[in-house]
Amino acid sequence: MIGTQHASGTPTARPTTIRHRVLGFLVVLAFMTYLDRACMASIKPAVMADLSLSMNQMGAIFSAFALAYGLFEIPTGHWGDRIGTRRVLGRIVTWWSTFTVASGLTVGYSSMLAVRFLFGMGEAGAFPNAALTMSRWIPSAKRGLAQGMFFAMAHFGGAVTPLIVGVLLQVLHWRVILVVFGILGFIWVFAWHRWFRDDPSEHPGVNSAELALITAGRAKREPHLDVRGLARLVFTSRSMILLCLIYAANGYGFYFIITWLPDYLRSFHHFSVLEIQLYAGLPLLLSVPADLLGGQLTDWLTARYGARTGRSAVGCLGYVLAGAAVFLSLLCSDPATAAVIFAFGVAFSMFTLGATWSACMAIGGSHTGTVGAVMNSASQIGAFSSPLISSILFQFHDRWTLPIVMIGWVYALAALAWLFTDSRSGIVEEPGAA
Repeated sequence: MIGTQHASGTPTARPTTIRHRVLGFLVVLAFMTYLDRACMASIKPAVMADLSLSMNQMGAIFSAFALAYGLFEIPTGHWGDRIGTRRVLGRIVTWWSTFTVASGLTVGYSSMLAVRFLFGMGEAGAFPNAALTMSRWIPSAKRGLAQGMFFAMAHFGGAVTPLIVGVLLQVLHWRVILVVFGILGFIWVFAWHRWFRDDPSEHPGVNSAELALITAGRAKREPHLDVRGLARLVFTSRSMILLCLIYAANGYGFYFIITWLPDYLRSFHHFSVLEIQLYAGLPLLLSVPADLLGGQLTDWLTARYGARTGRSAVGCLGYVLAGAAVFLSLLCSDPATAAVIFAFGVAFSMFTLGATWSACMAIGGSHTGTVGAVMNSASQIGAFSSPLISSILFQFHDRWTLPIVMIGWVYALAALAWLFTDSRSGIVEEPGAA
């Protein structure tokens, strides 16, 4: 049998596996994003005590991160499209690691507020640029699972960060913990910049068989557009608008669990402090297998029934189950059962992430960084509005029923939007097509 030829000329019968190592770098990146982001919430009591911060000041510090993250998401995503993710992801992780360390050097409210704003500014664009990397390195038939693995590791990081920080606080000061977490990011950047290449054809470890596997079915690289031209195409694409709506719904539900869920659980008056911590972390823990299963199912259905049907089926099913579980949780008289069913509802919404980001990559093509940033910015709009709307609804009725009902209807709207979403063609080739 005649084998394929390695880039160096050495014959080999099998594709090399450099793409798997690229995915390995990305899932570690996903873990670190939630580790560094969730760390501040875990060390909050110690930080507030040492810096003499009020609850309102701490809330402003958290909001500073979210504001900067939203403002710089699209510019950084577009930057990745222009110059490649080797440099941009390296810059992102260097920046956020620097300000993770700097957070441990702050002396009061003003300095912490400024540092966390800069932290959010630096981390913006990480997920869109990771998606852009996958669009260039992962075969289109495997992108659902790849995204599932990426978000599974992110959610796992969010779930275990309180445990990791809790253990470290027994032996280390909170300032030292931030320095340690920052150093981990610098190690990642060193390895990434030394080894990674923007395109598989540029990597010396990729043989011709792997290159053919990666590029099979990949859309032709479109010419780069300026921001105004790309914005026009994005916002005239019906499927892109629907994806933004869908991802805003995902952000709405997600931010409820990291802001108001503990308060909702306390309203049952039956849970101990330990039980509240357990049930508050359960949605993220259940999201890990949901991410993986949803990604795998996306790839299987897409291969069997086509891109539109495969991705839309997973997206619609996930949000139908998510909405149904959220509504069902309100009918349960047993608090523990209600908490578990609600957690499954959130996990079902995360079941859709492989389909959502696969659709984003298909629609965005070589502009995935920018398109992904637009979609992720829509998620931030949902995230920003969720705590505010939930608090207004709670005050109106003095119960958590209306905020939970709102989450159920938001998920139902996302399920409906998936029925009209078509990711078979890119926005550049067919603007507005669906």
